[in-house]
Amino acid sequence: MDTKRLVLFVIFSMSILMLWDAWQRQNAPVEVVQQGSQTVGSTTNNSPAVAGNVALDSDFKLSAGQRISVTTDLYKADIDTTGGDLRRLELLKHRSSDNVQTNFVLLDDAAKPMTYVAQTGLIGADLPSHKSVFTSAATTYQMQEGKDALEVRLSWVGNGVTVDKIYTFHRNKYAIDVNYEIKNGSATAITPVIYYQIVHDNESNQGSKLMPTFTGGTYFTNETKFKKLAFSDMAKEPLKVTSSDGWVGLLQHYFVSAWIPKDGLAREFYTEELNEHIYRIGSKSTLSTIAPGASLTVPARLYSGPQTKKDLVETAPGLEYTVDYGWLKMVASPLFWVLSLIHSLVHNWGVAIILLTLLIKAAFYPLSAKSYRSMAQMRELAPRLESMKQKFGDDRQKMQQAMMELYKTEKINPMSGCLPILIQIPVFISLYWMLLGSVELRHAPFFGWIQDLSAVDPYYILPIIMGISMIIQTKLNPKPTDPIQAKVMTWMPVIFSVFFFFFPAGLVLYWVVNNIISIWQQWYVNKSIHAAALLKKTGGKQ
Repeated sequence: MDTKRLVLFVIFSMSILMLWDAWQRQNAPVEVVQQGSQTVGSTTNNSPAVAGNVALDSDFKLSAGQRISVTTDLYKADIDTTGGDLRRLELLKHRSSDNVQTNFVLLDDAAKPMTYVAQTGLIGADLPSHKSVFTSAATTYQMQEGKDALEVRLSWVGNGVTVDKIYTFHRNKYAIDVNYEIKNGSATAITPVIYYQIVHDNESNQGSKLMPTFTGGTYFTNETKFKKLAFSDMAKEPLKVTSSDGWVGLLQHYFVSAWIPKDGLAREFYTEELNEHIYRIGSKSTLSTIAPGASLTVPARLYSGPQTKKDLVETAPGLEYTVDYGWLKMVASPLFWVLSLIHSLVHNWGVAIILLTLLIKAAFYPLSAKSYRSMAQMRELAPRLESMKQKFGDDRQKMQQAMMELYKTEKINPMSGCLPILIQIPVFISLYWMLLGSVELRHAPFFGWIQDLSAVDPYYILPIIMGISMIIQTKLNPKPTDPIQAKVMTWMPVIFSVFFFFFPAGLVLYWVVNNIISIWQQWYVNKSIHAAALLKKTGGKQ
């Protein structure tokens, strides 16, 4: 087997690995973990019912009350007095996927087909659920200059019990404090059950057919670690996981919303199919008994925003795993750390990608050099291989024997051109998913016509350069003796260029830089090997 055939095998292997990795991430069944049968709290008519125990509501509709507008340095939010739900969340620092002139809307109850709201409520003794109506002192709140926090208080009174639901927005933070203050002014003790849930449809934010992305439920505990739940899995079997730690939420490409209950509070994570297209995922916990005249404060946090590594790590343990780097995250995470470090110095993600590519090429040069030398040596043998082909004709067995004898005489190992590339494949795949999944690159400009490294090149200039670089690479490599292989290698640059037309510019930029460096390295090695071959042929005479 000649080196060109091995290189062709490597190219196809790498493509298959990347496609298999993408298919696994999108379609692999998600494990539903059940831990025991303990139920945290009881279920009443206004509680999150367990899926399968109630009929699906085909006419599901969110009740609407008065809207409370909240504006901070990061958010423009709408809170509905019905349930005190967070119904709409506009991210002021992130642009819309369809129109960069408008802000990205993460939560919304008005857009079709998207339904995405964050709810909380209490269960027991006619306490306020997400269907109860709250009141507020104002309908408009805005974070003032010089202030680091903004409090929005909603109140409910009934049967001698007063419940305040308090949102606290913090400057420069996507973590929102959502606290309950429960004052029992009745004559009897109460034992509330508190729940936090996210309602979402199963149709929006699904990515493209060429590059599908995951949108669905997610949760984390110290025992189960990070888990994802597709909506189809929620429909088949409701989630029921009990724990004393962890969070539950909704994941999509680049963004996440997660409810983080009070530390140490026993909780049960659940899911429910509300109708054919609407699902909810949440957490519920039984609180301590509140005696008459006593009160209880229950803290929690809602993270709703971009999957920015720094923010996720600061908010809750395990939340950083929502940034999906695939099954090679142990390699991808350090790569992103290096990329971020470079960006902190150059302040341009495109330049950071170029410099990271240089570092990777430098790190793998000792391995790559073996491959380049093998290809250069095979290139020098090309005329002799061609004459052998003419000599032996269709007798492939004699041709193979003669080739192996020639390799042995010239001390060339064809496999040495393949193995170094195979070793680098995990790094290439990790870098691919790291660049694809990093929200930091979303709408990040490079220069000139590339104003979004997460989107396709609008003029396809980088993919065309990519194709040209691949053509140059094939010219530098030895020509296959097999005519079928030669035709495949001729069309390979065109095929790969078409694929790269649909890839984000940041990914194509990496491959273009990688190819340019490889071309220079191969040219340099070819020149050196050719000079050594001439010297050997002339007996040391120039």
